[in-house]
Amino acid sequence: MQKKLSIIIVNYNVCHFLEQTLISVMKACKDLDVEVMVVDNNSVDGSVEMVRTKFPEVILIENKNNLGFSKANNQAIRISKGEYILLLNPDTIVEEETFKKCCRFMDEHPDAGGLGVKMVDGKGDFLPESKRGLPSPWVAFYKIFGLAALFPKSRKFGRYHLGFLDKDQTHKVEILSGAFMFLRRKALDKVGLLDEDFFMYGEDIDLSYRILKGGYNNYYFPETRIIHYKGESTKKTSINYVFIFYKAMIIFAQKHFSSKNAGIFSFLINIAIYIRAAMAIANRFIKALFFPVADILAIYTGMYFLKTYWENSYKWAPGEYPPEFMGIAVPAYIIIWIFSVWFYRGYEKSAKISRIGLGIFIGTVIISALSNFIDPYRFSKALILLGGVWAFTAMTLIRVIAHFIRFKNFKIGSDKKKKIIVVGNDEESNRVIELMNEMDYNFHILGYLTLDGKGAGKHYYLGTIDKIKEVVGLFKVDEIIFCSKDIPADQIIGWMTRINNKLVEYKIVPDERNYIIGSNSKNAKGEFYTVNIDLSIISKDNIRNKRILDIITSVFFLFLFPVLMWFVASPKRFFSNIINVIKGKYSWVGFSKNIETNLPEIKEGIITPVTYIQKSNPDIKTISKLNTNYARGYDLYTDLWLIIRSFRNLGI
Repeated sequence: MQKKLSIIIVNYNVCHFLEQTLISVMKACKDLDVEVMVVDNNSVDGSVEMVRTKFPEVILIENKNNLGFSKANNQAIRISKGEYILLLNPDTIVEEETFKKCCRFMDEHPDAGGLGVKMVDGKGDFLPESKRGLPSPWVAFYKIFGLAALFPKSRKFGRYHLGFLDKDQTHKVEILSGAFMFLRRKALDKVGLLDEDFFMYGEDIDLSYRILKGGYNNYYFPETRIIHYKGESTKKTSINYVFIFYKAMIIFAQKHFSSKNAGIFSFLINIAIYIRAAMAIANRFIKALFFPVADILAIYTGMYFLKTYWENSYKWAPGEYPPEFMGIAVPAYIIIWIFSVWFYRGYEKSAKISRIGLGIFIGTVIISALSNFIDPYRFSKALILLGGVWAFTAMTLIRVIAHFIRFKNFKIGSDKKKKIIVVGNDEESNRVIELMNEMDYNFHILGYLTLDGKGAGKHYYLGTIDKIKEVVGLFKVDEIIFCSKDIPADQIIGWMTRINNKLVEYKIVPDERNYIIGSNSKNAKGEFYTVNIDLSIISKDNIRNKRILDIITSVFFLFLFPVLMWFVASPKRFFSNIINVIKGKYSWVGFSKNIETNLPEIKEGIITPVTYIQKSNPDIKTISKLNTNYARGYDLYTDLWLIIRSFRNLGI
């Protein structure tokens, strides 16, 4: 029996975002004859169990491998029954009237083969890929070499995102976004399904172009909006993304352009690939090495002047220090200071000055102690102490200046609490505030706003939602959390766009759920607050300590391998595991894979908290509890105990 609409969502390891998408989809399906299908590409984050348990009405297709976007969508399209088919990303939120409005538009425009809508990101900013032009060689050239960004509204240079078209008006366009492709089945029957040569990216461009060649039109339809947490399913700024995306463009060119144009296009794309990849590598390299290199140069320069001053003013024996002081001793001092500061997390983003001070202090103690045992390089202790003082001073000054240039303030490593307001009716707002008070995050909840003007809860009531802009300005609010149970998606999106404050972040609480979700950049991976576990296992100290323990135990196992090999299940596998742990590919202890969806991401383990009781065949609940307890109460002794108890299994 034919349906009006088939909604197809391909998912890969974005369980929480998928759940929020499905909640919004179910609200938008009201009074429509719709089927919803989720194709899971072998996720390991509990997505399948979540869909099966919380959305039993959804048609679920479980793949045992990651088939990619095209193949997975085609699986569902082939068995779907809708007059219209919507390909929807799992990191989106649709408005309650989105499907009705799209169906109505397609009914009224029989020439429409495909339809795209206005998309905004997690900050409420318009996403220009909502409407796109065909990436012909010249259009691609303007995009690749920045002319499109310089002249976004130019009819010549701005064709990639059609910046010259009003984003609030309906237009015929050439290319639809794969995040939301509303398609007419008759058009697909004529032009074919998604091209499975595209694993990820490019397939939306290819299908959009084939729809045009099939005699249909594609439309941009801004009368309804969706939130697209762009960057959640894949990291858009990664080097891997650059290669995959631009290679997809080459496949498209070779398929649809003449040999000459395809060659030009491929040449431009290959240039773009290497330029973008080189820029990405250089950017990461500069960011990673800026402070260490600046520290080394500043400390070395300062030590030279300290040495000269000390020689001329305070050195007991007349004469200059030997060349070995600046050539060997000082570089050794600097290495120890730099490593010590790194060890105490002084090179982390927004590191406190106190951590730099602790690192320099410990480094100075180590240098002073070691100098007692190396006679040829035993120089003035006073100069070592002065060097430590200078090292701390120089590092601090470098960071203060860099921070001021970037942020125009001196709050380095500030632990300022994020100011948050909650928007929703009384009951749900107070539930969310109570939920947040259980969380181990650094924020201050100012209060809540309601839609109905009723605020009888025990938490601070700030007024009605129409005062939200005034509240944000008055209290310098950092983040707004919307309760989707009380506020329709179209109103949430409307407020996000109307507030229009670049300093404000947004999150959404799905209906009566115990997590809060959002994304604050179109290129950044999304984030969520949750109370389901204490994140002690991924505290910065424990991440570092766990890695140190892995390295120390691995070196120990490697040294004693000829003896230990007789006590493990598979010596060959044990040796391979030692090498992989040293490389950082695995940890000795990790989580057992199960249905728990709120576990933090850590390295896969050779053994798990379940390994030593494996013979008892624990059920899913027991496995989940063991994993959760391991995450909550993690310390080094836990890993050591598990390694000792499960030593024979280190070779599995």
